[in-house]
Amino acid sequence: MKQESILIVIPARYSSTRLPGKPLIKIAGTEMIKRVANIAAFISGKYDNCKYVVATDDARILEFCQQQQIPALMTSPDCQSGTERCFDAAQQVEDKPSFVLNLQGDNPLCPPWFLESIIEAWKVDKTGQVFTPFVQLTWEELDRFYEAKKITPFSGTTVQVDKNGYAVTFSKLPLPAIRKKEKLMQQLPLSPVRRHIGLYAYTFDALANYFQLSPGQYEEPEGLEQMRFIEHRVPVKMVQVDYRGMKGMSGVDSIEDVGRAEAIIAEFGEFKFDS
Repeated sequence: MKQESILIVIPARYSSTRLPGKPLIKIAGTEMIKRVANIAAFISGKYDNCKYVVATDDARILEFCQQQQIPALMTSPDCQSGTERCFDAAQQVEDKPSFVLNLQGDNPLCPPWFLESIIEAWKVDKTGQVFTPFVQLTWEELDRFYEAKKITPFSGTTVQVDKNGYAVTFSKLPLPAIRKKEKLMQQLPLSPVRRHIGLYAYTFDALANYFQLSPGQYEEPEGLEQMRFIEHRVPVKMVQVDYRGMKGMSGVDSIEDVGRAEAIIAEFGEFKFDS
């Protein structure tokens, strides 16, 4: 029987409206794409039959990766999203992977233990076809989340989870709505609001099937492509994670984000890849 294999794909696009060439921009002295590749390389080394590859559409990124001995390949310039680029790469590798983890190339501060948690969840869950993490907000974090929504209402995604750990729905709204908050605060140590983290992994078949599914009716108004899975009843397993005291950050999309990433590194240090 063929051993199940894992492929970590790092989509890396050169063009960016707000930050052109961002995969090659240095963050605290190290190119962003190299930082992400170091995370993937560390996780790949912890599992048998696990590989990683940068998937790009630009010769400059490919050349840099080759110089740094980072596995990389060219994908179609017609890919419209990181998901498409991820699938393009998964089809090109010699052996079709069983499980594909999409680690965006502009996510240099993704905690490596998030990837590990997702892989471990997939190894024991035979129902889930898509795997993605979340954090359950403390009451203090929820208050900050509400305040942030007043300024940028479409940043930050929440997810509702069923009793078996599968996503019910995702939304840019803070779900669930909370009635009698003060009473619940006395009963529950954490708020019932779960913030989704945009890191995805798929069985190969689920990733391939995604492009055969029609867009869902809530996908476009919410701006959330994962709603396509939900509306077509594809099981999306939610994996609870925590930042272990580190400050969280999503993608680097601007010069200001570069500064924020460097400030986090200065405060919390570099990831340790020796354990």
